[in-house]
Amino acid sequence: MQGSVPEDLAVVVDARGVITVWSDGARRLLGYEPDEIVGRGAARLLAADLPGATRRHVADGQRWAGEVALWHRDGDRVVVRLHGTPMLDADRRRLWLVTGTTLAHTARRAGHGALPLWDLTLEQLPVPVAVYDREARLVAANEIMTQVMGRSEEEMKGLTLWEIEPRPPFDTYDRLQREVLRTGEMVFHEEHGQAPGETGPHAWSMFMAPLKDGTGAVQGMSATVFDTTEQYWARRRLAVLNDAGLRIGSTLDVTRTAEELAEVAVSGFADFVTVDLLESVALGDEPEPVPLDERVTVRRTAQRSVLEGCPESVVASGDATSYPVGTPPVRTLVAGRGSRHRAGDPGLREWIRSSPARAESVSRHMIHSVMMVPLRARGVTLGLVHFLRHRTAEPFSEDDLLLAEEIVARAAVSVDNARRYTRERRTALALQRSLLPDRPPDLAAMQVAYRYLPAGSGADIGGDWFDVIPLSGTRVALVVGDVVGHGIQASATMGRLRTAVRTLADVDLAPDELLTQLDDLVIRIDREEGPEARGRAAETSGQVGATCLYAVYDPVSRRCTMARAGHPPPALVTPDGAVRFLDLPAGPPLGVGGLPFEAVEVPLEENSLLALYTDGLINAADHDMEAGLALLREALGNPAGELEETCEQVLRTVLAGRPADDIVLMLARTAALDAGKVRTWQLPPDPAAVARARKMAGEQLTAWGLAEAEFTTELIVSELVTNALRYGGAPIELRLIRDSALICEVSDGSSTAPHLRRARVFDEGGRGLLLVAQLSERWGSRQTPTGKTIWAEQPLPGQAGGGGD
Repeated sequence: MQGSVPEDLAVVVDARGVITVWSDGARRLLGYEPDEIVGRGAARLLAADLPGATRRHVADGQRWAGEVALWHRDGDRVVVRLHGTPMLDADRRRLWLVTGTTLAHTARRAGHGALPLWDLTLEQLPVPVAVYDREARLVAANEIMTQVMGRSEEEMKGLTLWEIEPRPPFDTYDRLQREVLRTGEMVFHEEHGQAPGETGPHAWSMFMAPLKDGTGAVQGMSATVFDTTEQYWARRRLAVLNDAGLRIGSTLDVTRTAEELAEVAVSGFADFVTVDLLESVALGDEPEPVPLDERVTVRRTAQRSVLEGCPESVVASGDATSYPVGTPPVRTLVAGRGSRHRAGDPGLREWIRSSPARAESVSRHMIHSVMMVPLRARGVTLGLVHFLRHRTAEPFSEDDLLLAEEIVARAAVSVDNARRYTRERRTALALQRSLLPDRPPDLAAMQVAYRYLPAGSGADIGGDWFDVIPLSGTRVALVVGDVVGHGIQASATMGRLRTAVRTLADVDLAPDELLTQLDDLVIRIDREEGPEARGRAAETSGQVGATCLYAVYDPVSRRCTMARAGHPPPALVTPDGAVRFLDLPAGPPLGVGGLPFEAVEVPLEENSLLALYTDGLINAADHDMEAGLALLREALGNPAGELEETCEQVLRTVLAGRPADDIVLMLARTAALDAGKVRTWQLPPDPAAVARARKMAGEQLTAWGLAEAEFTTELIVSELVTNALRYGGAPIELRLIRDSALICEVSDGSSTAPHLRRARVFDEGGRGLLLVAQLSERWGSRQTPTGKTIWAEQPLPGQAGGGGD
């Protein structure tokens, strides 16, 4: 309906724009009763903003006039010619007398009762929408927005958000609205909390956009709200899953992996989390099937709470506990699927009451919601994870269960990997320890102490090895090596190399020759068993290799012959405390092939200290090899009285924490054989020297008080000297050594290796070495710079063992 019937309008407005007087004509024109409108802002009546000139006159306190559209109480739009006259009240406060005449009255439901298209659009939009004027006062809101706000449009019209709801977060919304009106730029804002009339948490996304006229001037703004609760929680779940992917499984340690799972769950959606592993899994063994009709023993591996100190826990981390028969934990383990429970559920209540401590904790902390999710990987159950809520008001939802199952599934793979790694590491360590010496042998040539430290947690066992090998003539061989790679394969290769070294040492090869033979063995292993060996037997893969240091010390001459194959140089501490690293030719690592090794002979004073080690001792994440050698020099500069204490002192000084690689440290303090226990004779290349040698040997044994051994020794001396005269050559030397055994050595100038022969019935010779082998406990030969030495060892009288007659 349209018309131009004049109506009297008289209103008094104060300086703040609040209506103080409402005339009867204003009531008839706009439909508001005085008690509905007096005390409210006049701006709520404006259907459009005041013209610019009118606003300036109002601001300057001058008379003004202009046409303006006003809202009727029923939603009609009334166009009025207004006149504003300034006036003062009794307290000389400025007031405005506003009078007007109606120019037009347009009903919202014009024609056939249909709303204008814009009003229809606003009203029927499926999302909350509100429109505000330039002063951030509400002009219109659709029905969905009024439901979100919890108030009718009439109650909110003409008010700012701060006037509607003077509390957070509406203060933030009000500030953002004014920012949009000031800058003319759209603002996007997200909020999550509890919606009016709702019990659960909600999330909203708000778009606050400026409304501009044809000149680009901002005339108001619109606010559109979208319910993004599902998207918000989906993002939250994705964030938790992403956090789980980044944090869980950072180490190959079962306990730490379980702790990471608990930390992620507590920081994401649970108030208290426990991780229980089956007892067999906690011990590193294969998981056993979970019986439904028996108590299930588990070990509390990790737990975490939003409260300090896990006050909800009734089982300490590392302790064993058990689930009673038929309780929800057992049923969940057997079913292999997660489950949700409320504190009042009969089955859960029965399980809670089975433990007075658990019942007391549940009651004290008001735990109201529980989820149980089995740890399963590769079709095998490893344990059970409990998720509890007591500070979070909402119970666990089905989406929470799906999230928990996803996190636990990811963690289960990491737990299983850590379990498998721990088992393999333990197997490799057991294998390696079984292949290494148990304790140092009792030697006259030197005192030995050593330490073997496997790599720290998270690292595979390497192939470091060492050995102390007694040789003929009271000599001692020291060997330290490091196989390339880690794990059982490296340990197995190490065992083969250690056995080969012992075999080669038994035939008294010189250090450089021994390394050459060992190099050929490594190449052969690489060709036959290396990772790339299949179908390529004629080539080497380069994946099997090792470093090695081999040293032979002779306590009679007090000289040590050494050679190394790519191994760190040994350290020598002289009796006066000076420390130096021996300058030995480095040599190529074993497995390179084709390159020579060089041996160096070093004189050693009595009570000198040799330090042999692997590179794990001097290489570390926080320092390089040079710094490690400096620390080793410092530690050896003040050795303790006992070798065992010195070993500990070196490790304390050089190592800052758990080693990242295997470490071998071997210390050897040299001794000299007493001159009274060694007797040497030079023999001429004359057959008469045989009788002379027998006589001198018998006299020496008498002087040593070993007359009981004279007959056997004279036979051995006779055969060895005869053999040297017949098959060897000058110079010929006889040496007797009295130590833990009686050793007879005969050296000659021939390098031809002797071998046993079995003489036939009519043969006159061929029985010498066979006789020596029967009379002695051990015998053998070794090469020397001038020829060879054949030696025979027999126990001292009164000792067990010995050869035949």
